[in-house]
Amino acid sequence: MTASHSASLLNDDLATAERATAPASPLVVERAETTEVRGSSVWRTRVLQVASVATAIGLWQLLTADKVRWWLRFDTLPTVTEIVREFGKQLQSDQFYVDVAQSLIRILTGFGLAAVVGVVAGIALGRSGLFAAVLGPLTELARPIPAIALVPVAILLFPSDESGIVFITFMASLFPVLVSTRHAVRALPTIWEDALRTLGASRTDVLVRVVFPGILPGVFSGLSVGMGVAWICLISAEMISGRLGIGYRTWQAYTIVDYPAVFVGMITIGILGFGTSGIVELAGRRITRWLPREVAE
Repeated sequence: MTASHSASLLNDDLATAERATAPASPLVVERAETTEVRGSSVWRTRVLQVASVATAIGLWQLLTADKVRWWLRFDTLPTVTEIVREFGKQLQSDQFYVDVAQSLIRILTGFGLAAVVGVVAGIALGRSGLFAAVLGPLTELARPIPAIALVPVAILLFPSDESGIVFITFMASLFPVLVSTRHAVRALPTIWEDALRTLGASRTDVLVRVVFPGILPGVFSGLSVGMGVAWICLISAEMISGRLGIGYRTWQAYTIVDYPAVFVGMITIGILGFGTSGIVELAGRRITRWLPREVAE
């Protein structure tokens, strides 16, 4: 081995040692600190969420078990232990799962139709002057009408209660999706479309490459709101004209003064609504993860 080769190897070893012992760059340190802070913040948020729910449950048990009657009459409400006992009983019943499945089928059918129709109509209203002139006034006239007020119309219009309930759910979630999509289309910078058209893009290319990606945050905001409204109107419709479903079973429990079962129904509705809304929001975050975080949220 020559002296020059030995010197070269020695220099390489020294350079490697210097890189290994050199302090991390400020950017790497900052990213690590940001990740650590964000992780601790998430855990702190989770702990506070669990603590708030546990506190509310404990307070409910305390007030109802001691039959507190001070302005509000907690002595007429079931205790947490009674509700848990009734929940366990219903979880062992096949009827409970039939009602849950029926409500989920109705909500997914009505909401799914509203998502498709709302997005398509919202894009058309935002981009077509003719479509906006013809159908815009009709949508604005129908939008303020509560979907639950359409129950008499649904009873007269559809041959079965099932179709009517799906129709009410569809109408409840349609307008949040439609209006949010329309606003998102109109808010798109025109320079994006102009830049694509100068390159010879067709209308289809503009829709696929500009409109659809650009409106996704607004669309999922409307879908999230629409899911919540759909559950409200679905449960109301089931209470009025349904024969199966969580809303129908909750109302039946109220008519026979079975208050623990009423609260089981309410809790089940809350869990189902929370779960379906969470799925919509998660899908929105996944699909729009290529956007800057503040825009995607």
